[in-house]
Amino acid sequence: MSEDYEVTFIDRGDRAARFLVRGVTPAFANGVRRAMIADVPTMSIDTVRVIENSSVMFDEQIGLRLGLVPLTTPPGEFEVGDEVTLALDVRGPDTAYSGDLVSSEDLVRPADENIPIIDLKEGQRLEVEAEAVLDRGREHAKHQGGVAIGYRHLQRVEVVGDRDEFADDEPDIVRGVIEDGGELVPAEEFDNDLRNRYPDEEIEVTDVPNAFVFHVETDGSVSIEDLVTAAADTLYDRADELKQAVQL
Repeated sequence: MSEDYEVTFIDRGDRAARFLVRGVTPAFANGVRRAMIADVPTMSIDTVRVIENSSVMFDEQIGLRLGLVPLTTPPGEFEVGDEVTLALDVRGPDTAYSGDLVSSEDLVRPADENIPIIDLKEGQRLEVEAEAVLDRGREHAKHQGGVAIGYRHLQRVEVVGDRDEFADDEPDIVRGVIEDGGELVPAEEFDNDLRNRYPDEEIEVTDVPNAFVFHVETDGSVSIEDLVTAAADTLYDRADELKQAVQL
C-alpha cells in the first residue's frame, strides 16, 4: 500500500456508502474487505434463558431469531468476550419486537426496534433473559457488522472517435463507477449502459491501476466509518505482529 493513498466518498448514508480508494494494491483492497467481514467485533445475543414461552414457537427458534437482532456496538467500549444482559417480556395479544429488548447497558441496544420476533395470541407470553457477547465475524456470521461488502476497479472511459454508423448496436454494460475527464460518475446514472452516455461516440474503457470503488453496507451495529477504520487497524496490527515475530 502506498503512503499517498486517497479516499473519496461518492455517496454516503447512515448504513451504506460508496467510496473510492486510490493508491492501494489489489491485495490490500481484498484484505480490507475480508477484515470488514471477519475481524471487526460486534455484540450479538449468544445465550438465551427462557423463563416462560407459551407461544407456538420452540425455544430454539426464539433463540435463533434473537441472535440475529443487530445490537449497537460502540468501538473501544468493550473487549472480545465481554457480555451484556438483555431481557424481554411480552404478553399477548401483541407482537414481540426487537425494540422490546431491555438492555442492562445503555450503549448496547437493538440497532432496529421494529424487527418482529413473534406474534403472541391471547393468553400467550414470552419472557426471556439473554446474554450478548462481543465476538468477531470469523467466529460466527451473526457477529458480522458488514452485511454487503464488495469492491470494483475504477474504470476510466475515454472517447477515441465518432461511432461508425454501421457498428453493431450492442449494449455496453458497466457496473460501479466510471471516471470521465476526472469526474466520478455512478453507472446507474446512465442505466449501466455506456451507449446512453456516449450515443454517437466510440469509447475505450480501461481499469485505473490501484484504484478501487468500495460498496459497504452495515446492519447498524457499527457505523460505516467505524467499520472501515477498524478493519484497516486490524491489518496494521497483524502486520506489526508479523514484524515482531520475524525479528525474534
